[in-house]
This record gives sequence, C-alpha cells and structure tokens, in this order.
Amino acid sequence: MAPTKADLEAARNATIDDVLGPGLDVLFCGINPSLYSAATGHHFARPGNRFWPALHLSGLVPRRLAPAEQHLLPSYGLGITNIVARATARADELTPEEIREGGARLARLVREVRPGTLAVAGVSAYRVAFGRPGARIGPQEETVGGVAVRVLPNPSGLNAHWTLEAIAAEMARLRPRTSPDRLRTGSG
Repeated sequence: MAPTKADLEAARNATIDDVLGPGLDVLFCGINPSLYSAATGHHFARPGNRFWPALHLSGLVPRRLAPAEQHLLPSYGLGITNIVARATARADELTPEEIREGGARLARLVREVRPGTLAVAGVSAYRVAFGRPGARIGPQEETVGGVAVRVLPNPSGLNAHWTLEAIAAEMARLRPRTSPDRLRTGSG
C-alpha cells in the first residue's frame, strides 16, 4: 500500500539501510532517499523512478525486481547506498556541505565493502561530492575509495533528459564486471 501524506511527512530526514553483501560487483549509489523511499524502507521506491525497470532492461538482473525485493540484489552481486543518508522531498534540499560530507562517508564505505565498481546515479551530486565539476556520465578517471567509478544518469522521473532505454544502456555498460553465473542464477 502506498504511503499516506502523513507517512511521507513523517519520513522527512529518515534513513534507509544500505543493501550490501560480500563480493559485490557493483555498488549503486543514489543521491539520497526520497520521502517515499524512506516511508517504505526501499531504495528507488517512488513510482515513476526508473531504477528498477532500467536495472532489468540493462541485463544486470534476469527479471524486473520490485523495490521490496531489494534484499535479492546481493545475490546478483549488486548493492545500493546513497551519498546522503537523510530523506528529503527533493535532492535540491541538500546543502553542498552535506553532499561533500556524504562523499567522504561514501569513500569510507567503498574502502570497506570493496565493490568492483561504484555506480553513482546523478552527475550533479557526484560533481559536488567529489569536487569534480567537469564530470560527465560514464567512467571516471578518478577512483573513490580505491574503486573504479561510473556515473549514471539519475533515474528519477524528474530527470526528463534521459529516457528509460538510455538509462538502461548506461547501466548495461556495467555488465562486463558482473559475473554471468550470478546473472543467470542469482546466487553468489
């Protein structure tokens, strides 16, 4: 059942647990949770967010997963975190300082988890978090926490510049690092 307006307001500044596991091939990183995501406890949960459909279209998972199935991601070698942990109605409610602090926290997490690739969904937040004003969608020259980085388009429905198919095509570029066995079986 969808969260009520009261549920959404109560979710302001709440956090969601990261989805992590051993031996991750890709750690996806959003900007921060929406109120809808915080109210449900699931990443990229807001209707209209294209993360889950794009993930399936990219070939990284064998079927379209619902946000409530995020716990299955580690069995495919995938995880999710955010640059900033606190939920807001819109990412533009975050301060640049908060985003930079989130980047430092993300670097520490990546050093600990050691995924094959860090995939940051949102070029504007990536630029602020890591002081890379010229960053573009795609692979980055710099690493974060010693790990290769690919910047993806933000899958939010508010990002009208990118179609679902184009977002999925960018995600598909992560596939060479993903084990074919995990893709077929979902087992680690």
